[in-house]
Amino acid sequence: MEQINAIGRRKSSVARVYLKEGTGNIIINKKALNEYFPSAILQYVVKQPLALLGVEEKYDIKVNLDGGGFTGQSQALRLAIARALVKVNAEDKKNLKDHGFLTRDSRSVERKKPGQPKARRRFQFSKR
Repeated sequence: MEQINAIGRRKSSVARVYLKEGTGNIIINKKALNEYFPSAILQYVVKQPLALLGVEEKYDIKVNLDGGGFTGQSQALRLAIARALVKVNAEDKKNLKDHGFLTRDSRSVERKKPGQPKARRRFQFSKR
């Protein structure tokens, strides 16, 4: 199997994934997964599509992550891994889609409007 690449986005984070057969190593920006994401919850989020299909020890994954915070980055990475797994085996698509791993979460921060302190917050009204 040659190298498969896929992209995932969430908020302002972009994850570019390069997947090939291997022993289950996940390298993010030249760091190990548990070094880049010390939180066990974020590591779990990243590994969800692999665990669902039972292929955690089958593929080596190299990742370039850019932008956003750690939560957005982990969710962008989850989407990218799921898309790469579909490219490897198309029969897995229904299972991944049913669990919501192929859906791009399009929510992002709403812009600040002029004449207001925040996006929707107004300045306090004063009658006098």
